[in-house]
Amino acid sequence: MDDLDRRLLSALHGWGTDPRVAAAARALSRAGEHGALWLAAGLLGAAVDRERRGAWLRGTALTAGAHLVGMCAKRLVRRPRPGHVEPLVRTVGRHSFPSVHATSAAAAAVAYGALGARPVLPLAAAMCVSRLVAGVHYPSDVAAGAALGALTARLGSGWMLAPRLAYNRRPRP
Repeated sequence: MDDLDRRLLSALHGWGTDPRVAAAARALSRAGEHGALWLAAGLLGAAVDRERRGAWLRGTALTAGAHLVGMCAKRLVRRPRPGHVEPLVRTVGRHSFPSVHATSAAAAAVAYGALGARPVLPLAAAMCVSRLVAGVHYPSDVAAGAALGALTARLGSGWMLAPRLAYNRRPRP
């Protein structure tokens, strides 16, 4: 598995030799730092879609929660970042597994996708690929992070989409 991970990473990292691809990978990496892009998207959704503001805020909370779960997993596993490629971006930490960028991206894709935000899925996929092009994660890091984020958001989707009971109760006559 390690050999396959290294070979796939080397191939995808090679796309970064194109300056436009490298610039896009850097921009996505910066935007995804600490889940900022996804949290901002959720807050924007809450501001624009007043009727479902609560669902957007709960989706944002799920995305933030998935990000935290990914950070905790990374501290437990402590897999070193790839050393056989020159990274295109600086990283906040030394550890690679799972990719927390992928975790928050997949959580946002599931949560906000359930609210009809279709453009989030391709942007989340691009975020995941950008971590490979940037050379800061192995493919298994990204796959595990995406699975963790999607699972976290899926498990919380019932809570996210549930109408607030306090607002739906009518006084009894």
